[in-house]
Amino acid sequence: MGRALIGGLLRSGRRPEQLSVGEAAPMARARLSRELGVTALADNREAIAGAAVVVLAVKPQEAGAVLSSLAAQLAAERPLVISVAAGVRTPALESWCGAGVPVVRAMPNRPALIGAGATGLYAPPAVGAAARTTAEQILRAVGEVAWVSSEEALDVVTALSGSGPAYFFLLAELMAEAAEQLGLAGETARDLAAATLYGAGLLAQSGDRDLARLRAEVTSPGGTTAAALAAFEAAKLRETVRAALAAAAQRSRELAADYR
Repeated sequence: MGRALIGGLLRSGRRPEQLSVGEAAPMARARLSRELGVTALADNREAIAGAAVVVLAVKPQEAGAVLSSLAAQLAAERPLVISVAAGVRTPALESWCGAGVPVVRAMPNRPALIGAGATGLYAPPAVGAAARTTAEQILRAVGEVAWVSSEEALDVVTALSGSGPAYFFLLAELMAEAAEQLGLAGETARDLAAATLYGAGLLAQSGDRDLARLRAEVTSPGGTTAAALAAFEAAKLRETVRAALAAAAQRSRELAADYR
């Protein structure tokens, strides 16, 4: 996700010399410098020196150690810290950063890798408007953003957009499998399923995003789509989706408890 953000910022007009990265792995440092032109350093303290914004893009279990090692520097310089470490709550982040360091949590998803991400943002009340605007501008470099009013809502964002791409991929996968079983060649079924997923996404983004209306426009009364949707309803797809998102949100809450 760190690399996705770097790529997005560069595409949006930031210059490579404006960005520096702390990266422990020598091969990864060399690749970042070679492919993206940014400064990649082994020492995180050197990487964030003088930074106005610090993005924490590490595994959740590493967040405490990384921030604690930088706490004195963060407290002295007070940059905005944006965390994309999944599940790590702001009280923990603030305790590791030190008093007075503004912290914003971001929950982007995998399509951020191609600039088509969906990110939920949360900031505690003490974080000011300027810091919120900065965080929003940075995450907009990889797609769309939406602010949530409570940190608990990020668990729902995780269930919806964070995990969501996998749900659509699964549906497309199952559609291709069913089409193959009905007699279509496997490669053709997969190609058509992927193209349909892509096209439907573009349509959903192209207008007012009224998903119910878009569905209705594809559905002629008594037609083939209506027959398929009736089968989904009979199989209780609505209840299944609700249960799936509830399970993902609950798992997000459970994982967050490990990083307090």
